[in-house]
Amino acid sequence: MMKKGKLKYRGAKRGLAVCIGASMSAMLVCGCETQQSVAENKVHVGVTYYNQSDTFLNELLECFEEDLKAYQKGGIETTVTIRDAAGAQRTQNDQVEELIDAGCDVLCVNLVDRADPSEIIDLARDHDVPIVFFNREPVAEDLLQWDKLYYVGADADQSGVFQGELASELIKNDAETDKNGDGRIQYVILEGEAGHQDAIIRTENAVETMKNNGVQLEKLSYQIANWNRAQAQNRMQQLIAQYGDGIELVLANNDDMALGAVDAYEKSGFPKEEYPAFFGIDGTNVGLQAVVDGSFSGTVYNDKEGQAAAMAELAVALATHDGLQNMEFERGKYIYLPYEKITVENVEDFLSETEPGS
Repeated sequence: MMKKGKLKYRGAKRGLAVCIGASMSAMLVCGCETQQSVAENKVHVGVTYYNQSDTFLNELLECFEEDLKAYQKGGIETTVTIRDAAGAQRTQNDQVEELIDAGCDVLCVNLVDRADPSEIIDLARDHDVPIVFFNREPVAEDLLQWDKLYYVGADADQSGVFQGELASELIKNDAETDKNGDGRIQYVILEGEAGHQDAIIRTENAVETMKNNGVQLEKLSYQIANWNRAQAQNRMQQLIAQYGDGIELVLANNDDMALGAVDAYEKSGFPKEEYPAFFGIDGTNVGLQAVVDGSFSGTVYNDKEGQAAAMAELAVALATHDGLQNMEFERGKYIYLPYEKITVENVEDFLSETEPGS
């Protein structure tokens, strides 16, 4: 299996990123007839994201900054300004106005409230500054408000299905998962924000996939932990106090919450052989390490490298007015990168991205 980092876009083997990668190469060629002298090109990207406590987004934006720097080899001077909205849509709206006033050529926005982008869209349209929304997908009708609005992310349905498949495979192959031997799996859910589309989809698809695979389930509880490790630990401690050793499976909407659940068990005094199985989503660096050390039975990799590369290319194409015609979109506005299932058998392929010299 090809190791991470060997392809510019994870998932190119599925055909999505081949066209994108080709357009990047074309964009970097000096003397392109449709482009001004690349030495004169300057691209200022403004980024605002919902909360700096989100591990996955921090890792994605690190990749994004590195991808933008790579364009300098082709003579395109890139700068990026990143702002943390700290969970407040009003703050994010103000940040967008400030980034526009600072002369940003394109905006990359990870919405606080995916259902409330209208003020941001109006500001950008009034100043003719394109927007690349990422990770938190706006309502489809909102993305149709203007022809310079795009989205880069992943399919939440697939992440839930993959998590459910991972859990089903474990339950079928390891009888010890059913600790009390009653033929059912007693489980709890740690969910992201209340009412958040991705959280709902991840939860519903994971559970339905397990049922479709013949797994008999008994839901004990679900708790909202807002994608946050500390909140998840607190919620899990409450569940441990309520159900004791009766929890056999923990499904978390992201790795941070799954790690918080593990933290709770480590503080509870339970012996490890009595821990439930833990599954996360995102494949953050700490989440991958949790698979390596056996804390997680698996996670679902959310392709931060591929999303960052697509965001960078799209941002530069929009700012320089060159290369957009070579990019491949779904429904004219969307770029989706596929998820991948991670277990101890393949986790090293994904960890290799963070190894020195990889």
